[in-house]
Amino acid sequence: MTTALPDGVTTKLERDSVSATALVDAPPEEIFDYLRRPANHAAIAGTGSVRGTTRGPERLGLGDRFGMKMRIGLPYIIRSKVVELDEGRRIAWCHLGGHRWRWEVEPAGDGRSTVTETFDMSTARVPPVLRASGFPGRHEHNVAMSVAKLVSHFAGD
Repeated sequence: MTTALPDGVTTKLERDSVSATALVDAPPEEIFDYLRRPANHAAIAGTGSVRGTTRGPERLGLGDRFGMKMRIGLPYIIRSKVVELDEGRRIAWCHLGGHRWRWEVEPAGDGRSTVTETFDMSTARVPPVLRASGFPGRHEHNVAMSVAKLVSHFAGD
C-alpha cells in the first residue's frame, strides 16, 4: 500500500517494514550530517517520544552506541547501536529488540535529495510479537511525520 500525504511525503507499507520518502531541498551530504547527529533526533522524531540524548558521540559512525531519553506515557532511556553505515547515503541503528530505524539519502539533482526513513523489523528478535502488536503499520504515520519534519527543517520552516 502506498499513500501520498499532503506535504509531498509518500509511504510504503510491506510485511516487515514501512517507509516514508520525500524530496528535500538540501544536498545529500548536508542531510546525512544532520541525521547522524543524535542531538537532532528529537527535532525530527515523528512519534514525539524522543526527548534528547543521554550519551554517545556527537556524530554517529558504524558500531557506535548512543542513548536517548524517551517518553511514551512514562520517561525511559533507550540505547541503540549503529548497524549500517554507507557514508553520506545510509545509516541505521537498532536497540535490544533488533528492529532497525534506517535513513537513506540519494542525490536528486539541483542540490536536492530524496530521503527515506524505514522502520525495518526483518531483523527483529521476535517479529511475530511485533506483528501481533500492529507493526509495522503502527509506524506508518510516525515515519511520514519524521520525513515531513526533515523536509521542514531544510526548508527553513
